[in-house]
Amino acid sequence: MPTDLEDLVGFLRHGNTQIRQIAVENLVGYSVAQPAIFKAGELTPIKDMKMLVRDYHPIAKNVLTILINLSNDEEVLQSLAEDDAFLESLLLRVTNAKEPTADLISMLLANLAKSDALKRIFKLKRSVPKPLSNSDHAMDQLMDCFVKGATGTYNKDANFDYLAYFFADMAKFPEGQTYFTTAQAYDEVIPITKLAVFTEHDSHVRRKGVVSTIKNIAFHIPSHPVLLSPEGVNILPYVLLPLAGPEEFSDEDMATMLPDLQLLPPDKKRDGDLEILHTHVETLLLFTTTREGRTTMRNSGVYQIIREMHLHVEDEKIREACERLVDLLMRDEEDTKDSEQADAEDDEEKVVELF
Repeated sequence: MPTDLEDLVGFLRHGNTQIRQIAVENLVGYSVAQPAIFKAGELTPIKDMKMLVRDYHPIAKNVLTILINLSNDEEVLQSLAEDDAFLESLLLRVTNAKEPTADLISMLLANLAKSDALKRIFKLKRSVPKPLSNSDHAMDQLMDCFVKGATGTYNKDANFDYLAYFFADMAKFPEGQTYFTTAQAYDEVIPITKLAVFTEHDSHVRRKGVVSTIKNIAFHIPSHPVLLSPEGVNILPYVLLPLAGPEEFSDEDMATMLPDLQLLPPDKKRDGDLEILHTHVETLLLFTTTREGRTTMRNSGVYQIIREMHLHVEDEKIREACERLVDLLMRDEEDTKDSEQADAEDDEEKVVELF
């Protein structure tokens, strides 16, 4: 005989809207406390909730919350991420300027990005959601959501910050690393340049996701020239500025520093999140993989910024990363050439992809 909880789950497919609404309201807590109940009958409740994301807002909101909580389960994740119709349903809503659950959908997409199945989004074409975007590529449309979300100019109910976590996971895939470092046909802009400007954004979620995206792209060594080139992405100022504090530098120091790093205001603050600081330093470590990368950083004042951060940030993990970086930048290139391969392999073991 079904338990009361099993009966409650069964009401997800009830024909009465009010009963469905009451059911999902009461089931939200169980998605954390007793998630197994949603896997009954070969994931029947999951299949029901895929349909309910299209229901009335009070129902869809709670259903999305439940799916976010459940998507850390591998079986549930697979069911959600591999479903083409469900993915299109999410994309249709997240790109809708009047969608009140767009931020919840962004969170769910960030979780779904942990599945290899979502790599297909790089080739996915769909209807152009004007005025959001002029592109028929799903990734471009999500990028446009994220950029416009920062100023609230597209959807008054959404900031799309959690798409930064989605991008970070997608940047682990070779297809993602290529996408983020290649100018797109619809606007001739390299996507990572749209994200890099947010490394000092007020939103912690947005900053953390963006810096993780940059770091995961940096694992792709062939992309280093375009990332480091002033004519390309010019990524170094966006990595270094969050590491910089209010310290003053000598004229000699400033002579080799990037213009964006010179004469910073006396109230300049480093990013307050130690994990974000460490991620930035690990990105710089990845750029030391090639001689060209090391030379570019030596000529950009990276040492001066790292030196001051090492002095002023009391965190052992960050200081150790700074010391590794300085050692590679200050080492004689002949010595570096002999140990370059060993260092690269060692760094890739120590620097791990995020999320």
